[in-house]
Amino acid sequence: DYKVSEMIIAEKLIETTPDYSVTMFDKGFYSLGLLNEWHQTGTERHWLIPLKKNTQYEVIQSLGRNDKLVILRSNPRSRKLWPALPETVKARLIRCKIKGKTYEVLTSMVDAMRYPAIDIKELYGHRWEIELGYREQKQYMLGNRLTLRSRLPELVKQELWGILLTYNLIRYQMVELCFSLKGNYLPYQLSFNGSLARITSLLVGLPYSTPGAIPRQLKSFQQL
Repeated sequence: DYKVSEMIIAEKLIETTPDYSVTMFDKGFYSLGLLNEWHQTGTERHWLIPLKKNTQYEVIQSLGRNDKLVILRSNPRSRKLWPALPETVKARLIRCKIKGKTYEVLTSMVDAMRYPAIDIKELYGHRWEIELGYREQKQYMLGNRLTLRSRLPELVKQELWGILLTYNLIRYQMVELCFSLKGNYLPYQLSFNGSLARITSLLVGLPYSTPGAIPRQLKSFQQL
């Protein structure tokens, strides 16, 4: 239901999160109690999240020019909501540059030897490409409109499910397309719009004519 907080939904996922995994959160999900519980439940369940503006932290060790160990302090209200939350939580703050823009991310992967900063930067870069692909898909399907087309609640739900289903189906097909590239590209490197146009052309039996649409790095679809 729209009245249910996303934080509550995220909390329900803690028990089903696999061990030896890393979950990437949007910065809107920043909650020290949630992140600590996520990390402490199970074995090696890590999190990665963009640094939220005005987040207070204390640097306790420098692991590199753009790699720091920091202390995050909880407040009494958070500790009341999350009884297992300590007064301080150790985290890692990594600064990375993606397409000329600087980002700062927090993560529970504090072991620099086991989790090199370069790998974490690359992981976040992959996540950002997925975000761009999702944005591309929403703009394409909704014609850059800020609102959904439907006006009735049941039709809005149907439209949202349609968008989600389409997104997942096309992402699946993008993985399939990568096999045709013989391992030269990863799914996140493909253009969502180009892949959608290609799949649509296959479904309706029309020739593919959108130039330079599948992967962004390729000049012509003929190179596939």
